[in-house]
Amino acid sequence: MSYTDTQLKAIKELLFKITDDQLIIGHRNSEWTGLGPILEEDIAFSSIAQDKLGQSLALYNLLHDLDEKTPDELAFMRNEKEFKCCHLVEYPNGEYDFSLVRHFLFSHSENLRFELLAESSFEPLTKIAKKLKGEIKYHVMHADTWLKQLGGGTEESNLRIQKALNNSFNLALGIFEPGDFENELSDMKVFEGENVLQNRWIEIIKPIIESSNLLLPDKSLWNPSYGGRKGHHTEHLQLLLNEMAEVFRIDPEAEW
Repeated sequence: MSYTDTQLKAIKELLFKITDDQLIIGHRNSEWTGLGPILEEDIAFSSIAQDKLGQSLALYNLLHDLDEKTPDELAFMRNEKEFKCCHLVEYPNGEYDFSLVRHFLFSHSENLRFELLAESSFEPLTKIAKKLKGEIKYHVMHADTWLKQLGGGTEESNLRIQKALNNSFNLALGIFEPGDFENELSDMKVFEGENVLQNRWIEIIKPIIESSNLLLPDKSLWNPSYGGRKGHHTEHLQLLLNEMAEVFRIDPEAEW
């Protein structure tokens, strides 16, 4: 199938925001290596980080097939204004409670997104989505297990997870920031849209949160942290990009 310039821009915008999210949260998750609260979580977050980097590579390769730069150049040679990731993935890990809640909120959104993309009319993306769904379901299972364990654990663990949920929820709503090509993507049946995805996400996470003895923030408090999809980021992203690109700038032939 051939695409107009506008349709191709729409597909690329979608791909960039998905893969930039994966790259950045993958790097953040990797920072738990050697620092996990228990050995099991050290290994789990390291494994999830590897998955995220592999997933991002698959989509950067697809972008390269669409005449964008090489995966290494896209990952390591852009500045923050060229990235389309949401604010949620940019933040430093902080304590384990924040990282876990971020992992829970992000993984569920990504799981639902790839379920939608598995039915996309854009066949190269459909193939990738079907391949990666299994990995993402593991991430969701891991996040759900620990949210329920800590939310339903001691008074302290419950309070800390609830506070992390309150503090990160508006950042997570930024995942669903509408793009410039929502109508085009829907008309082409490439992707149903961010509003559809957000509504499904709420339907899925709300009962899990409640069964974990936690509360979804009241809707009156919802204030999505938008801007990331347009290249407007927190102060944390460029610092992270500088760190990530250090080896590549020293040795551009290095492989990841």
